[in-house]
Amino acid sequence: MILHIDMDAFFASIEQAINPRLRGKPLIVGSRGSKMHTVVCAASYQAKALGIHSGMPSREAFSICPDLEFVAADQAKYIWTSEQIFGFLKDYNLPLNYASIDEFQLDTSGVKNPVSLSKEVKEQIYANFNITASVGIAKNWLLAKLASKLNKPDGLTLINDSNFEQILQKASLDKLCGMGGKTGRIFMDQGLKTCWDLYLRFPGFFNENPGKFEEINAQPKSMSHSYTLPKAENNPQVIKAWIRLLSEMVGERLRQQNLVSRTTHLWLSGPEIGGFGAQTTAQITTNDSYEIYLRCLKIMARMPQKAPKIRALGVSVSQLSLRNSSSLLIEEKRREALIKAFDQINSRFGDGAIYPAQVAFIK
Repeated sequence: MILHIDMDAFFASIEQAINPRLRGKPLIVGSRGSKMHTVVCAASYQAKALGIHSGMPSREAFSICPDLEFVAADQAKYIWTSEQIFGFLKDYNLPLNYASIDEFQLDTSGVKNPVSLSKEVKEQIYANFNITASVGIAKNWLLAKLASKLNKPDGLTLINDSNFEQILQKASLDKLCGMGGKTGRIFMDQGLKTCWDLYLRFPGFFNENPGKFEEINAQPKSMSHSYTLPKAENNPQVIKAWIRLLSEMVGERLRQQNLVSRTTHLWLSGPEIGGFGAQTTAQITTNDSYEIYLRCLKIMARMPQKAPKIRALGVSVSQLSLRNSSSLLIEEKRREALIKAFDQINSRFGDGAIYPAQVAFIK
């Protein structure tokens, strides 16, 4: 069985956990500091209850609730919390997948009582971070992810053979991963409204192999980070800033495990291009975040369209190996020393204590 752990209103919940004054209040996290000239990056459940949602212009959100609390997004804070949760989940010594900044997956094959484990995970997340998570349990990641969305916030849902039909009959099609936007509309135009309708038409769709996650104690085959923007964005500075941030996260994980990569993969998705993905393989291995970023830019230059709107993006590296030698060139040695200093500062004072100036475009 797969446990899919989906944090509840992650960015907004972190802000409420840190600042007691914000708890229980309608709150939005803005993608920029100007509260009337930004978009809603995240909304607390109190704000969601009023009809406020991610991607909404902040001016519209304040027209719905003039007393709305506002906090500018602090990505470093959210990344730090995400990595702390990931580190806590590692302690279970189960195959673990870092699905996104606010989603994690555990493969509980061999665990006698995954429901009991799920309750423990939820309790420990709340005890350590004062935020809640919703957990879905099912035979594969697709159904587990669906289950995690059905009883938010602070939910726990098991999909098994005995309730499979009942749950899918009640779950609208847009709850299923991959069925949002254009794809979902295609199926809905064919009369499919629920997940059960989809199952009756394409039963094999839900029998996807649960797959194998990276073993905690084994050298991973790849590393990745991805993010979905609040709305489609075509500002090149913002898009490149996100690629830079994701490259920083990937590079840091490589260095933590003393690994280097040879292949870099960039994935972009948007309403104009659909999904675009390509990779480049270099002769020289690296764990330098900036080098990973530069390789991503070369990949992005291959896109057939210039400056298309982007809604989601991801950076991954593969062909990993242990770093077993230091550079001989003086400039490379200086670069390695600089990166090491950055890592030490962030390790001591928290991730994001020091970060590339370019990332400020998304703060």
